[in-house]
Amino acid sequence: MDMEKVNSMDFGEFVDVFGNVIERCPLIAAAVWSQRPFSGLEDLEKHFSAFIDALPQSGQEGILRCHPDLAGRELQRGTLTAESQREQSSAGLTSLGAEERLQLAELNARYRARFGFPFVLAARLCDRDAVLRELARRLQRPPAQELRTALGEVKKIGRLRLADLLGGDPARL
Repeated sequence: MDMEKVNSMDFGEFVDVFGNVIERCPLIAAAVWSQRPFSGLEDLEKHFSAFIDALPQSGQEGILRCHPDLAGRELQRGTLTAESQREQSSAGLTSLGAEERLQLAELNARYRARFGFPFVLAARLCDRDAVLRELARRLQRPPAQELRTALGEVKKIGRLRLADLLGGDPARL
């Protein structure tokens, strides 16, 4: 899809296409739509990031809470978004053994209890071992640092999803 097409989309079409760039946050796409025209993929990505950055901490934490636990209940129930399903699958999280699934569930629960939101990671850039290592490592961080890291992961996921939609190279954003 080219940027001319993106810039010509009406509100409903834009939200339909870009509403899950930030997991389960179509309101962000709705706000970004009003910033048209976009000069390119990088410009569009900057508008999504700027919206997140402008939120108060409670809003930023709310965005994080829209993300599912990695290999959690939503995966087991088949209720992940299509994007999250693909991302978790590419990290090998859909084929964990019982012991790995239990270990990840325990780490996810500890993380959520400590920080008040789920562990967010651009899973498609990792394998299952890296996910477990990163979760254990980030559990040790101070809350303010972890909030910044988690929001950085949300932006990274958004950048990858935009590149998927627009056929761009996420490494160049």
